[in-house]
Amino acid sequence: MSEKQEFKKPELLAPAGDFEKLKFALAFGADAVYMGGSSYGLRAYAGNFDMEKMEEAIRYTHALGRKLYVTVNIFAHEQDFEGMAEYLKQLERMQVDAAIVSDPGVIALAQEVAPNLPLHLSTQMNNTNSYSMRFWLKQGIERIVLARELTLEEIQSVRHNVPGELEMFIHGAMCMSYSGRCLLSNYLTGRDANHGECTQPCRWGYGLVEEKRPGQVFPIEEDERGTYVFNSHDLCMLPHLPLLKPQEIDSYKIEGRMKSIHYVSSTVKVYRQAIDTLWEQGEEAFLAKLPGWLEEMDKVSHRDYSAGFLFGKPGAVSHNLEHSNYIRDYEFVAFGLSQNSAATAENGDNGDITDSTPVNNESGQGHWVEVRYNFKQGEILEVFSPSEEPWSFEVKGIWTEDGEQVEVARHAKQILRLELPKPLASFAILRRAKKDKK
Repeated sequence: MSEKQEFKKPELLAPAGDFEKLKFALAFGADAVYMGGSSYGLRAYAGNFDMEKMEEAIRYTHALGRKLYVTVNIFAHEQDFEGMAEYLKQLERMQVDAAIVSDPGVIALAQEVAPNLPLHLSTQMNNTNSYSMRFWLKQGIERIVLARELTLEEIQSVRHNVPGELEMFIHGAMCMSYSGRCLLSNYLTGRDANHGECTQPCRWGYGLVEEKRPGQVFPIEEDERGTYVFNSHDLCMLPHLPLLKPQEIDSYKIEGRMKSIHYVSSTVKVYRQAIDTLWEQGEEAFLAKLPGWLEEMDKVSHRDYSAGFLFGKPGAVSHNLEHSNYIRDYEFVAFGLSQNSAATAENGDNGDITDSTPVNNESGQGHWVEVRYNFKQGEILEVFSPSEEPWSFEVKGIWTEDGEQVEVARHAKQILRLELPKPLASFAILRRAKKDKK
Protein backbone atom coordinates (compact mmCIF):
# COMPACT_ATOMS: atom_id res chain seq x y z
CA MET A 1 0.00 0.00 0.00
CA SER A 2 1.38 3.43 -0.91
CA GLU A 3 2.10 6.05 1.76
CA LYS A 4 -0.76 8.33 0.76
CA GLN A 5 -3.28 5.51 1.32
CA GLU A 6 -2.05 4.40 4.73
CA PHE A 7 -3.70 7.03 6.91
CA LYS A 8 -7.11 8.65 6.75
CA LYS A 9 -6.95 12.35 5.99
CA PRO A 10 -8.20 14.40 8.97
CA GLU A 11 -11.02 16.91 8.90
CA LEU A 12 -9.80 20.53 8.90
CA LEU A 13 -12.00 22.40 11.38
CA ALA A 14 -11.98 26.21 11.37
CA PRO A 15 -13.43 28.93 13.62
CA ALA A 16 -16.45 30.93 12.47
CA GLY A 17 -16.90 33.91 14.75
CA ASP A 18 -19.57 35.36 12.44
CA PHE A 19 -21.17 34.62 9.08
CA GLU A 20 -18.54 36.57 7.18
CA LYS A 21 -15.71 34.56 8.71
CA LEU A 22 -17.64 31.34 8.13
CA LYS A 23 -17.81 32.05 4.40
CA PHE A 24 -14.10 32.82 4.20
CA ALA A 25 -13.16 29.72 6.22
CA LEU A 26 -15.13 27.49 3.85
CA ALA A 27 -13.85 29.30 0.75
CA PHE A 28 -10.24 28.81 1.80
CA GLY A 29 -10.69 25.07 2.33
CA ALA A 30 -12.16 24.15 5.73
CA ASP A 31 -14.02 20.83 5.86
CA ALA A 32 -16.05 22.02 8.82
CA VAL A 33 -16.58 25.12 10.95
CA TYR A 34 -17.52 25.65 14.59
CA MET A 35 -19.53 28.59 15.85
CA GLY A 36 -21.42 29.82 18.87
CA GLY A 37 -25.06 30.70 19.27
CA SER A 38 -26.25 33.77 21.14
CA SER A 39 -26.13 31.76 24.39
CA TYR A 40 -24.36 28.84 26.06
CA GLY A 41 -20.95 29.21 24.38
CA LEU A 42 -17.51 30.21 25.67
CA ARG A 43 -16.89 33.16 23.35
CA ALA A 44 -19.46 35.77 24.27
CA TYR A 45 -17.84 38.51 22.15
CA ALA A 46 -17.20 36.53 18.98
CA GLY A 47 -20.12 38.01 17.01
CA ASN A 48 -22.17 34.90 17.64
CA PHE A 49 -25.23 33.79 15.64
CA ASP A 50 -28.87 34.26 16.52
CA MET A 51 -31.16 31.40 15.50
CA GLU A 52 -32.13 32.95 12.17
CA LYS A 53 -28.51 33.55 11.17
CA MET A 54 -27.53 30.12 12.45
CA GLU A 55 -30.14 28.44 10.27
CA GLU A 56 -28.89 30.43 7.27
CA ALA A 57 -25.29 29.45 8.10
CA ILE A 58 -26.25 25.77 8.31
CA ARG A 59 -27.94 25.90 4.90
CA TYR A 60 -24.93 27.68 3.40
CA THR A 61 -22.45 25.19 4.89
CA HIS A 62 -24.43 22.08 3.98
CA ALA A 63 -24.94 23.34 0.43
CA LEU A 64 -21.14 23.18 0.07
CA GLY A 65 -21.08 19.64 1.47
CA ARG A 66 -19.32 20.76 4.67
CA LYS A 67 -20.18 20.41 8.36
CA LEU A 68 -21.11 22.89 11.08
CA TYR A 69 -20.74 22.44 14.83
CA VAL A 70 -22.20 24.69 17.54
CA THR A 71 -20.61 25.31 20.94
CA VAL A 72 -22.80 24.71 24.00
CA ASN A 73 -19.84 24.49 26.37
CA ILE A 74 -20.38 26.93 29.23
CA PHE A 75 -19.90 25.78 32.81
CA ALA A 76 -23.61 25.87 33.48
CA HIS A 77 -25.19 27.24 36.65
CA GLU A 78 -28.78 26.48 37.60
CA GLN A 79 -30.20 29.56 35.88
CA ASP A 80 -28.39 28.70 32.64
CA PHE A 81 -30.80 25.82 32.04
CA GLU A 82 -33.74 28.18 31.55
CA GLY A 83 -34.57 27.89 27.86
CA MET A 84 -31.74 25.45 27.14
CA ALA A 85 -34.02 22.51 26.34
CA GLU A 86 -35.76 24.42 23.56
CA TYR A 87 -32.40 25.68 22.27
CA LEU A 88 -31.06 22.12 22.01
CA LYS A 89 -34.25 21.02 20.25
CA GLN A 90 -33.78 23.83 17.73
CA LEU A 91 -30.21 22.72 17.04
CA GLU A 92 -31.50 19.22 16.38
CA ARG A 93 -34.29 20.49 14.09
CA MET A 94 -31.83 22.61 12.11
CA GLN A 95 -29.63 19.53 11.62
CA VAL A 96 -26.53 20.93 13.24
CA ASP A 97 -23.79 18.34 12.66
CA ALA A 98 -22.84 18.32 16.37
CA ALA A 99 -23.02 20.34 19.57
CA ILE A 100 -19.73 20.85 21.41
CA VAL A 101 -20.53 20.29 25.10
CA SER A 102 -18.72 20.08 28.44
CA ASP A 103 -21.19 20.07 31.33
CA PRO A 104 -22.62 16.62 32.27
CA GLY A 105 -25.97 18.27 33.00
CA VAL A 106 -26.08 19.79 29.52
CA ILE A 107 -25.13 16.41 28.06
CA ALA A 108 -27.93 14.66 29.96
CA LEU A 109 -30.47 17.29 28.92
CA ALA A 110 -29.40 17.12 25.27
CA GLN A 111 -29.75 13.35 25.21
CA GLU A 112 -33.20 13.63 26.75
CA VAL A 113 -34.71 16.40 24.59
CA ALA A 114 -32.61 16.14 21.39
CA PRO A 115 -31.55 12.49 21.10
CA ASN A 116 -30.55 12.82 17.43
CA LEU A 117 -28.15 15.73 18.06
CA PRO A 118 -24.54 14.39 17.92
CA LEU A 119 -22.39 15.51 20.86
CA HIS A 120 -18.68 16.36 20.86
CA LEU A 121 -16.93 16.68 24.23
CA SER A 122 -15.12 20.01 24.64
CA THR A 123 -11.47 20.30 25.65
CA GLN A 124 -12.82 22.07 28.76
CA MET A 125 -13.51 18.60 30.20
CA ASN A 126 -9.78 17.94 30.67
CA ASN A 127 -9.66 15.04 28.24
CA THR A 128 -6.18 13.81 29.13
CA ASN A 129 -6.47 10.00 29.37
CA SER A 130 -8.06 7.08 27.58
CA TYR A 131 -9.97 5.88 30.66
CA SER A 132 -12.06 9.05 30.94
CA MET A 133 -12.46 9.20 27.17
CA ARG A 134 -13.82 5.68 26.99
CA PHE A 135 -16.17 6.56 29.85
CA TRP A 136 -17.59 9.47 27.87
CA LEU A 137 -17.93 7.41 24.71
CA LYS A 138 -20.08 4.99 26.72
CA GLN A 139 -22.28 7.95 27.69
CA GLY A 140 -23.08 8.55 24.02
CA ILE A 141 -20.43 11.15 23.16
CA GLU A 142 -19.46 10.85 19.50
CA ARG A 143 -16.16 12.76 19.50
CA ILE A 144 -13.60 13.75 22.15
CA VAL A 145 -11.64 17.01 21.84
CA LEU A 146 -8.22 16.32 23.36
CA ALA A 147 -6.78 18.55 26.05
CA ARG A 148 -3.98 20.73 24.75
CA GLU A 149 -1.70 19.49 27.53
CA LEU A 150 -0.95 16.13 25.86
CA THR A 151 2.44 15.10 24.52
CA LEU A 152 2.95 13.24 21.26
CA GLU A 153 3.55 10.03 23.20
CA GLU A 154 0.31 10.52 25.13
CA ILE A 155 -1.63 11.27 21.96
CA GLN A 156 -0.31 8.05 20.44
CA SER A 157 -1.33 6.04 23.51
CA VAL A 158 -4.78 7.61 23.66
CA ARG A 159 -5.38 6.94 19.97
CA HIS A 160 -4.39 3.31 20.44
CA ASN A 161 -6.80 2.87 23.35
CA VAL A 162 -9.80 4.97 22.29
CA PRO A 163 -12.06 3.62 19.51
CA GLY A 164 -14.12 6.80 19.00
CA GLU A 165 -13.43 10.01 17.09
CA LEU A 166 -10.66 12.29 18.39
CA GLU A 167 -10.10 15.97 17.68
CA MET A 168 -7.10 18.12 18.59
CA PHE A 169 -6.04 21.76 18.39
CA ILE A 170 -3.25 22.35 15.90
CA HIS A 171 -3.06 26.15 15.78
CA GLY A 172 -3.94 29.23 17.80
CA ALA A 173 -3.70 30.86 21.21
CA MET A 174 -2.62 28.73 24.15
CA CYS A 175 -4.46 29.39 27.41
CA MET A 176 -2.25 29.84 30.47
CA SER A 177 -4.76 27.85 32.54
CA TYR A 178 -5.18 24.09 32.38
CA SER A 179 -7.66 23.19 29.63
CA GLY A 180 -8.88 26.77 29.61
CA ARG A 181 -10.30 26.80 33.14
CA CYS A 182 -9.29 30.26 34.34
CA LEU A 183 -10.61 32.69 36.98
CA LEU A 184 -8.18 35.53 36.29
CA SER A 185 -10.46 37.51 33.99
CA ASN A 186 -13.39 37.22 36.38
CA TYR A 187 -11.28 38.33 39.34
CA LEU A 188 -9.65 41.33 37.65
CA THR A 189 -12.41 42.59 35.35
CA GLY A 190 -15.64 40.90 36.40
CA ARG A 191 -15.88 39.15 33.02
CA ASP A 192 -16.07 35.39 33.43
CA ALA A 193 -13.90 33.35 31.05
CA ASN A 194 -16.03 30.32 31.85
CA HIS A 195 -19.11 32.10 30.53
CA GLY A 196 -17.47 33.33 27.33
CA GLU A 197 -16.25 36.77 28.42
CA CYS A 198 -12.46 36.36 28.78
CA THR A 199 -10.48 39.61 28.49
CA GLN A 200 -7.12 37.72 28.30
CA PRO A 201 -5.52 39.39 31.32
CA CYS A 202 -2.84 36.68 31.16
CA ARG A 203 -1.39 38.72 28.27
CA TRP A 204 -1.06 41.95 30.29
CA GLY A 205 2.21 43.23 31.73
CA TYR A 206 2.74 42.44 35.42
CA GLY A 207 5.17 43.34 38.18
CA LEU A 208 5.56 42.41 41.84
CA VAL A 209 4.83 44.93 44.61
CA GLU A 210 6.01 44.35 48.18
CA GLU A 211 3.56 45.36 50.92
CA LYS A 212 5.90 47.86 52.65
CA ARG A 213 7.22 49.39 49.43
CA PRO A 214 4.08 50.81 47.74
CA GLY A 215 4.63 52.10 44.23
CA GLN A 216 7.89 50.20 43.78
CA VAL A 217 7.33 47.58 41.08
CA PHE A 218 9.71 44.66 40.69
CA PRO A 219 9.72 42.89 37.30
CA ILE A 220 8.67 39.24 37.14
CA GLU A 221 11.55 37.24 35.70
CA GLU A 222 12.42 33.60 35.17
CA ASP A 223 15.49 31.47 35.47
CA GLU A 224 16.11 27.75 35.12
CA ARG A 225 14.43 27.11 38.48
CA GLY A 226 11.18 28.95 37.81
CA THR A 227 8.32 28.90 35.31
CA TYR A 228 6.70 31.99 33.85
CA VAL A 229 2.95 31.30 33.59
CA PHE A 230 1.78 34.31 31.56
CA ASN A 231 2.08 35.31 27.88
CA SER A 232 2.26 31.86 26.38
CA HIS A 233 3.31 31.51 22.77
CA ASP A 234 0.75 30.61 20.12
CA LEU A 235 0.39 26.98 19.13
CA CYS A 236 1.63 26.01 15.65
CA MET A 237 1.70 22.31 14.74
CA LEU A 238 2.40 22.97 11.07
CA PRO A 239 6.05 21.77 11.08
CA HIS A 240 5.05 18.68 13.09
CA LEU A 241 2.23 17.36 10.91
CA PRO A 242 4.42 14.43 9.72
CA LEU A 243 4.63 13.30 13.37
CA LEU A 244 0.88 13.66 13.87
CA LYS A 245 -0.13 11.93 10.64
CA PRO A 246 0.39 8.34 11.93
CA GLN A 247 -1.75 9.10 15.00
CA GLU A 248 -4.87 9.20 12.78
CA ILE A 249 -6.61 11.98 14.66
CA ASP A 250 -10.03 12.52 13.07
CA SER A 251 -10.13 16.32 13.17
CA TYR A 252 -7.52 19.11 13.29
CA LYS A 253 -8.89 22.24 14.93
CA ILE A 254 -7.79 25.86 14.47
CA GLU A 255 -8.48 28.21 17.40
CA GLY A 256 -9.68 31.75 16.84
CA ARG A 257 -13.38 32.62 16.67
CA MET A 258 -12.50 36.16 17.75
CA LYS A 259 -9.70 36.54 15.19
CA SER A 260 -9.91 38.42 11.88
CA ILE A 261 -10.95 37.29 8.40
CA HIS A 262 -7.29 37.52 7.43
CA TYR A 263 -6.25 35.16 10.25
CA VAL A 264 -8.95 32.60 9.46
CA SER A 265 -8.30 32.67 5.71
CA SER A 266 -4.51 32.40 5.95
CA THR A 267 -4.39 29.65 8.55
CA VAL A 268 -7.06 27.60 6.79
CA LYS A 269 -5.37 27.89 3.39
CA VAL A 270 -1.95 26.93 4.75
CA TYR A 271 -3.20 23.93 6.70
CA ARG A 272 -5.43 22.87 3.78
CA GLN A 273 -2.44 22.83 1.45
CA ALA A 274 -0.19 21.21 4.06
CA ILE A 275 -2.62 18.39 4.85
CA ASP A 276 -3.38 17.70 1.20
CA THR A 277 0.30 17.71 0.27
CA LEU A 278 1.40 15.46 3.13
CA TRP A 279 -1.40 12.93 2.71
CA GLU A 280 -1.45 12.86 -1.09
CA GLN A 281 2.18 13.52 -2.09
CA GLY A 282 4.19 12.45 0.94
CA GLU A 283 6.63 13.96 3.40
CA GLU A 284 9.29 14.97 0.88
CA ALA A 285 6.85 17.21 -1.00
CA PHE A 286 5.55 18.55 2.34
CA LEU A 287 9.03 19.53 3.55
CA ALA A 288 9.82 21.22 0.25
CA LYS A 289 6.81 23.54 0.66
CA LEU A 290 7.04 24.03 4.42
CA PRO A 291 9.25 27.17 4.37
CA GLY A 292 6.71 29.00 2.20
CA TRP A 293 3.82 27.99 4.47
CA LEU A 294 5.73 29.14 7.56
CA GLU A 295 6.39 32.46 5.85
CA GLU A 296 2.66 32.84 5.23
CA MET A 297 1.87 32.03 8.88
CA ASP A 298 4.15 34.90 9.92
CA LYS A 299 1.97 37.35 7.98
CA VAL A 300 -1.05 36.94 10.28
CA SER A 301 -1.33 38.56 13.69
CA HIS A 302 0.21 36.15 16.20
CA ARG A 303 2.54 35.68 19.11
CA ASP A 304 5.74 33.69 18.74
CA TYR A 305 4.93 30.11 17.80
CA SER A 306 5.64 26.93 19.72
CA ALA A 307 4.67 23.24 19.69
CA GLY A 308 2.82 23.60 22.99
CA PHE A 309 3.01 20.37 25.03
CA LEU A 310 3.81 18.12 22.05
CA PHE A 311 7.36 17.36 23.20
CA GLY A 312 6.80 17.73 26.94
CA LYS A 313 5.90 20.40 29.45
CA PRO A 314 6.80 23.77 27.89
CA GLY A 315 9.15 26.02 29.83
CA ALA A 316 10.52 29.48 29.20
CA VAL A 317 11.01 28.75 25.52
CA SER A 318 7.21 28.71 25.10
CA HIS A 319 6.49 32.02 26.83
CA ASN A 320 7.08 35.67 25.97
CA LEU A 321 9.25 37.00 28.78
CA GLU A 322 9.95 40.45 27.36
CA HIS A 323 6.51 41.65 26.26
CA SER A 324 2.89 40.65 25.73
CA ASN A 325 2.52 42.13 22.25
CA TYR A 326 1.28 40.48 19.10
CA ILE A 327 3.52 40.25 16.04
CA ARG A 328 1.73 42.13 13.27
CA ASP A 329 3.95 42.47 10.20
CA TYR A 330 1.02 42.74 7.77
CA GLU A 331 -2.21 44.71 7.91
CA PHE A 332 -5.49 43.45 6.49
CA VAL A 333 -6.91 46.45 4.61
CA ALA A 334 -9.80 45.19 2.42
CA PHE A 335 -11.47 42.28 0.69
CA GLY A 336 -13.05 41.93 -2.73
CA LEU A 337 -16.79 42.18 -3.36
CA SER A 338 -18.95 41.24 -6.29
CA GLN A 339 -20.34 43.64 -8.86
CA ASN A 340 -23.56 44.28 -6.96
CA SER A 341 -22.18 43.98 -3.43
CA ALA A 342 -21.70 47.73 -3.17
CA ALA A 343 -25.44 48.06 -2.77
CA THR A 344 -26.04 45.03 -0.55
CA ALA A 345 -23.13 45.78 1.78
CA GLU A 346 -24.79 49.05 2.79
CA ASN A 347 -27.45 46.91 4.47
CA GLY A 348 -24.90 44.67 6.17
CA ASP A 349 -25.45 41.85 3.68
CA ASN A 350 -22.42 40.34 1.98
CA GLY A 351 -24.48 37.40 0.81
CA ASP A 352 -23.10 37.46 -2.73
CA ILE A 353 -19.49 37.94 -1.72
CA THR A 354 -18.71 34.65 -3.46
CA ASP A 355 -19.44 36.23 -6.83
CA SER A 356 -16.28 38.22 -7.53
CA THR A 357 -17.16 39.44 -11.01
CA PRO A 358 -14.68 42.17 -12.04
CA VAL A 359 -15.99 45.64 -12.85
CA ASN A 360 -14.79 47.71 -15.78
CA ASN A 361 -14.60 51.48 -15.49
CA GLU A 362 -13.28 54.27 -17.66
CA SER A 363 -9.89 54.18 -15.98
CA GLY A 364 -9.22 50.50 -16.63
CA GLN A 365 -9.85 47.17 -14.92
CA GLY A 366 -11.55 47.75 -11.57
CA HIS A 367 -13.11 45.90 -8.69
CA TRP A 368 -15.32 46.64 -5.70
CA VAL A 369 -13.71 46.14 -2.28
CA GLU A 370 -14.85 46.61 1.29
CA VAL A 371 -12.34 48.60 3.33
CA ARG A 372 -11.20 47.38 6.74
CA TYR A 373 -8.16 49.63 7.32
CA ASN A 374 -6.96 52.79 5.60
CA PHE A 375 -4.72 52.70 2.55
CA LYS A 376 -3.85 55.22 -0.16
CA GLN A 377 -2.66 55.72 -3.70
CA GLY A 378 0.97 54.79 -4.30
CA GLU A 379 1.03 52.01 -1.71
CA ILE A 380 1.80 48.39 -2.63
CA LEU A 381 -0.91 45.91 -1.62
CA GLU A 382 -0.70 42.13 -1.73
CA VAL A 383 -3.64 40.00 -2.89
CA PHE A 384 -4.26 36.71 -1.10
CA SER A 385 -6.99 34.36 -2.32
CA PRO A 386 -7.99 30.68 -2.15
CA SER A 387 -7.22 29.87 -5.77
CA GLU A 388 -3.87 31.45 -6.60
CA GLU A 389 -0.47 32.46 -5.30
CA PRO A 390 -0.23 35.92 -3.70
CA TRP A 391 0.42 38.81 -6.08
CA SER A 392 1.00 42.53 -5.58
CA PHE A 393 -0.04 45.78 -7.23
CA GLU A 394 0.39 49.50 -6.74
CA VAL A 395 -2.76 51.38 -5.74
CA LYS A 396 -3.50 53.85 -8.53
CA GLY A 397 -7.20 54.57 -8.96
CA ILE A 398 -9.71 54.65 -6.08
CA TRP A 399 -13.38 55.56 -6.64
CA THR A 400 -16.36 55.86 -4.33
CA GLU A 401 -19.77 54.40 -5.13
CA ASP A 402 -20.76 57.83 -6.47
CA GLY A 403 -17.89 57.77 -8.95
CA GLU A 404 -15.74 60.30 -7.08
CA GLN A 405 -12.02 59.62 -7.31
CA VAL A 406 -10.20 59.78 -3.97
CA GLU A 407 -6.60 59.39 -2.86
CA VAL A 408 -7.18 57.62 0.45
CA ALA A 409 -9.48 54.81 1.60
CA ARG A 410 -10.20 56.09 5.09
CA HIS A 411 -13.23 54.41 6.58
CA ALA A 412 -13.83 50.81 7.72
CA LYS A 413 -16.77 49.15 5.90
CA GLN A 414 -16.59 51.73 3.10
CA ILE A 415 -17.27 50.30 -0.38
CA LEU A 416 -14.78 51.47 -2.99
CA ARG A 417 -13.69 50.56 -6.49
CA LEU A 418 -10.01 50.01 -7.27
CA GLU A 419 -8.09 50.07 -10.51
CA LEU A 420 -6.37 46.70 -10.79
CA PRO A 421 -3.96 45.05 -13.25
CA LYS A 422 -6.12 41.90 -13.27
CA PRO A 423 -9.40 40.68 -11.74
CA LEU A 424 -9.63 39.67 -8.11
CA ALA A 425 -10.45 36.03 -7.46
CA SER A 426 -13.38 35.11 -5.26
CA PHE A 427 -12.80 35.90 -1.58
CA ALA A 428 -9.60 37.83 -2.33
CA ILE A 429 -8.02 39.59 0.64
CA LEU A 430 -5.91 42.73 0.29
CA ARG A 431 -3.12 43.28 2.78
CA ARG A 432 -0.14 45.58 3.25
CA ALA A 433 3.30 44.98 4.74
CA LYS A 434 3.87 47.30 7.69
CA LYS A 435 6.67 49.81 7.18
CA ASP A 436 8.25 48.88 10.51
CA LYS A 437 8.01 45.11 10.07
CA LYS A 438 11.06 43.05 10.85
